[in-house]
Amino acid sequence: MSAHIVYDSAPLGSVIRYSDGTPKPSTRFRKKLAAWESRNGTGRLVRKEPPRTRATYSSPAYFTLHEGDFGQNGAVIVSVRRTYSVESNLRFEIVERPEIGMVRVLQDLGDSPELLHLSRDRVAADRWLATNPYSRAYLEEVSADEVGADIIEGRTAA
Repeated sequence: MSAHIVYDSAPLGSVIRYSDGTPKPSTRFRKKLAAWESRNGTGRLVRKEPPRTRATYSSPAYFTLHEGDFGQNGAVIVSVRRTYSVESNLRFEIVERPEIGMVRVLQDLGDSPELLHLSRDRVAADRWLATNPYSRAYLEEVSADEVGADIIEGRTAA
């Protein structure tokens, strides 16, 4: 599917796979493998930004995937995120959507919210937020209406 479909139909917290369609090279070709891995992977959808038009430039809509955190002893040193324009030539697939009852921890930044964490329930979200304070964070539960709309509109299997 195209990046437009991900932007239009995938809710925050969805797991998205992206690919350029080429086969994975052998591990002995380290440079080719590194280049392939930069265009093929999986991440959690954490942000969607609408298109922008300014006096000197315009940009298409885009979305950001969180691929992972790296660190030691509970401290995150590097957080890997990749941002894709809806005009990207990569292929995207929605692998998993948030389930009913899960809770998103969101933060308002700019024109749209950013997903900070996805918890299995409100208690876990409150616990996460207590240990990771953010000034503009709020909780949003994944509702049956949201999941039902996805099923009705054909964005997921019933």
